[in-house]
This record gives sequence, structure tokens and C-alpha cells, in this order.
Amino acid sequence: MRIEVAEILFKKGLIDETVKQRVKEETDSGGRSPDRILIEDGVLTEEQVLRSLGEALDIPFHPSLAQFEIPMAFVEKVPLAFARNNVIAAFDKRGGTYFVATGSPFDFRPLDETAAMLAADVEPVFALKEEIAGLIARGYQMQSSGLGDVMNEFDDAFLSSVGADIERAEDLLDIANKAPIIKLVSTAISEAIKRRASDIHFHPLDDKLRIRARIDGVLYDLMDSPKSIQEAVISRIKVIGKLDIAERRKPQDGRTTIKYADREIDIRISIIPTTNGERAVLRLLDKSSSLYSLEDLGMDPENLEKLIKVIESPHGIFFVTGPTGSGKTTTLYAALARLNSAEVNIITIEDPVEYQLKGISQIQVEAKKNVTFAAGLRSILRQDPDILMVGEVRDLDTATIAIQSALTGHLVFSTLHTNDSASAVTRLLDLGVEQYLVASSVIAVMAQRLVRKVCPHCKESYEPDDRTLSYMNVKRSELRDGKLWRGKGCEECLDTGYYGRVGIFELLMIDDIIRAQIMRKEDANIIKSMAVQRGTLTLRMDGVRKVIEGVTTIDEVSRATQMDVL
Repeated sequence: MRIEVAEILFKKGLIDETVKQRVKEETDSGGRSPDRILIEDGVLTEEQVLRSLGEALDIPFHPSLAQFEIPMAFVEKVPLAFARNNVIAAFDKRGGTYFVATGSPFDFRPLDETAAMLAADVEPVFALKEEIAGLIARGYQMQSSGLGDVMNEFDDAFLSSVGADIERAEDLLDIANKAPIIKLVSTAISEAIKRRASDIHFHPLDDKLRIRARIDGVLYDLMDSPKSIQEAVISRIKVIGKLDIAERRKPQDGRTTIKYADREIDIRISIIPTTNGERAVLRLLDKSSSLYSLEDLGMDPENLEKLIKVIESPHGIFFVTGPTGSGKTTTLYAALARLNSAEVNIITIEDPVEYQLKGISQIQVEAKKNVTFAAGLRSILRQDPDILMVGEVRDLDTATIAIQSALTGHLVFSTLHTNDSASAVTRLLDLGVEQYLVASSVIAVMAQRLVRKVCPHCKESYEPDDRTLSYMNVKRSELRDGKLWRGKGCEECLDTGYYGRVGIFELLMIDDIIRAQIMRKEDANIIKSMAVQRGTLTLRMDGVRKVIEGVTTIDEVSRATQMDVL
């Protein structure tokens, strides 16, 4: 059937003779399936392929699954990780048969396994993968008993009274302080903390308010609440953060601290207006959790040894780069904690100060009071510091002062938003810093990302296929017993197969050869190529090492290093 696909599409006039032959040849050689070849290479859309194959195989094609819901028996018997990984979900049940949506016409194994789990017959139906993913998200919302119990308190009478109050009196403070609203917000926060979430999103849609939690860097749906209580819920969050509940047209930021069991949780609140109403995001910071040490970050022993030498340098500037949420500040805190002693004066300027470091003076950036990175850095230099930490270099003024500080005998740590280590050099040059200043002051740049770790509670080994090994650029003999590891999905990891996160790192040491390249204003790719030739591990290389060690999976490394060209 895989071979006949090209012929079917050719007869329908969707592909020409050249494409037909190419699809047949690659399918013959055991490469990608015909549908993947055509879709991934941009020859046909996913809908064109699935619709045509459905007609040829007499299998229905559903362009939309918005009107369907997953049967509860499917949710109870089929793990979320399995449904997500295979992009497969039931959307209807008639008699003893489940109708299962799939976007992979030639992958029959998931259908067979689904039938076995359900102990019932399954009928395949073709659907777009995006539609199936949405169906899965709706069906597997992480409804906890706590949130479910709270939602049961919202009867029709209460919902209609809330709507009437908002329309009639605009008395949002009174509504926000009603017991069920308070309980809903408090329970959402406690459930998120219980699930190790870093953020809670209150996301207004056109017909509901969706509550989501970011766990190990990935967003999951907690629950949907009625649209009629949306303003009351957002107002309750404003009350918690001591914000203006009457202001609905401007962004607002606030913060509060709560006690959860014996832990102290700092909550940073951000509220912005959208077309569907105000949206709130709560960042959760556990103040009672201990700081990471450099050894806890998951660095390769060779990289760790180099990094320790860097941070023990008498002067110079060390940059950590990566996107928001990649753990840059955590790495710098770990470095400062290692250097912290009575003999040195360490001062930081941050936006915001995330954790209190004992024995270290920390300054909070406040633009309203003219405490910017640049202005604060000038003041810090009059405080006789030995080590400085600048939260981020955003402009030429801050970069110039930080670099001048490094050249006058200070050790400076800071962050930049770049994709890899070599790009940090060109970013400084783009800001307007002279190349001789960059070459003489920067001692190292480290790029990093966070990847999810394989869940230790449901870890299982498997034999990877040749395509995976080719992508990783490793031989089967380099693997332990020829196997890799992944998580099956269990209650501990919320059926994701992952639990916790670890860093992958790319440490670029600025030696004489790299300095010469900086002086010549060489392109970032040329600098990176030279560094790799001299032993630097790229983000992907470090990630692949952790895959071989069973710490993470190739899917995670691929997701985190899409921009890594080497």
C-alpha cells in the first residue's frame, strides 16, 4: 500500500512523474513513509494527502474535530503520553466500537495497541494532527479532585447572580470576595504548586476561561471555568496582588507571598488586557527551596572543570546566554554561591531579584526611580565591589560599563539573549562595543537550555531505529547495550514520561585564536566552527551525551536545539 500511494496521488493529478518516482524510491529504501515525504517536503498539504488517501482506502476524513469530545473510557484506559506521542484519540463510540482519529495512515501499531488497551474494536478515521492534539488537550484536562470539587459549587443560580452583579453594579471587589471565587483561585494555585508548576495562566477565550499550568517548561490545561466568572476570577487575582481592580485597560504587575505547608511561595502577578478580557499569569517562586550548586546543574565533568576556572578568574566578564526560561539566572546564582565568602564583596543588580542570597547585596531595577542596569552599575562601582552580577546586558550603555568594569580589575557576570555562545560576541559588536574591548574583556560565554528528564518512576529502555541514530550522529555500538531510555508515563509524571529538568550547555572559552577572530569581526558561525574543532561541545552534542546516558530523550534535545546547526 505504501508503494501504491504515489500512484494514487499521481492519478489524481496531485503530483507529477518526478515526485512519484522520488516517493517510490525513498519508500522502497525504507526511509520516510509516503505521506511524511510529501508533507514534510512541502509538496502537498496534510489535508490533501489525508483526504486523497481516505478516498482511496475508504476511510473517512474529518477536517475538524472541534465538535467532538474524547469518550471517558478512552481517557481512563489510554495514557496521555501514549495519545500525545502517537497523536491518536477516540472521538466517538457506537456500540462496542471506538472511532479513533489518526494522522499517520501507515502506522498501524498505535491502533492495535489502542484496541488492546480498550479491549474493543477500533475504526480509524483520518484527521489533521493539529485537530487531534486539540482533542487530546480537551479530553485530558488535568482535572484534580480539588478543582473538580470547587467547580461543583458553581451552580446555575450562583453563575447567573455573578453575571447580574457585574452588569448591574460593577462591584467587582464584592464579587471577587465571594467564597467560591476565592476558593477557585486558591485551589488553582495550590494544585499548581503540588504539580511542581512554575507558572499558572488564566487564559480568557471567547467562550470560557482556561486555567493552565507550566510544568517542566510545558503548558498543560488544568480546567476550564465558565466565562461568566472570568472578571470575578481576574479581580480576585488583582486583590491578592494589591492591584487596581477598576483598571482594565492597562497592564499591571504585582506580587505577593503565600504559605503552602511549610514552604514560602513568592508569586509574581502579570495582568494584560486582551480582546477576550484580561489575562493573568502568576509566576511561582519557592523561596524556601535551596539554591543549586554548580555540580547540581548537570554539566559534563570537562565543562564543569572549565567553568570553575572561569568563575575563579581575578577579572574579566563571563556571559550566560539563552532564551527566557533557560536557567541563566540559576546558573549565575550557583556561581555566586560558590564564590561567596567573607573575603569578597559581591553586589548584583537584577530585574527582578528572584532569590535572596545571604551575604550578597542585591539591587532591584526600578525604572520609575531611575534605577536602570546602567545607572545602578555606575553606583555599584563606587561600593568597592570585587564581583558584580548584572542581570542582563540590553543596551550599549550597560555593555560599555560592564566591560570597562571587567577591564579595571572586576569579575563581572551577566546574561544575553542569543541562540548560542558564539552569537554573544557578534551581539556585543552589534550593540556598538568596539571589537578590541570585547576581545580583551570577555573570558568565556556559555549557552544553555533546559530539557526534561526521563521520569525515574516509569523509565524503560528501547532500541532506536537507524534514522534516530543518524540524527544523533552516533553509532549503535556507542549506546549502552544498544539501547536508549524513555518514560512510559505514570501518575508521578502526569503521564508525560518526564519528571524534572536538567541543563545542556555549550561553553566557549575565549582563547588567543578566538580573540583574533573577534578582532577580525569574523561571523558567529566561523567562530563556532573553530571552537568545535578545538573541543567545544555544542548544545546538541551535550544533549546527545545526556540521551546516551539515559538522562533525557532525543525528542527533548531536538526540541531544545532546533537552532543548533552544528
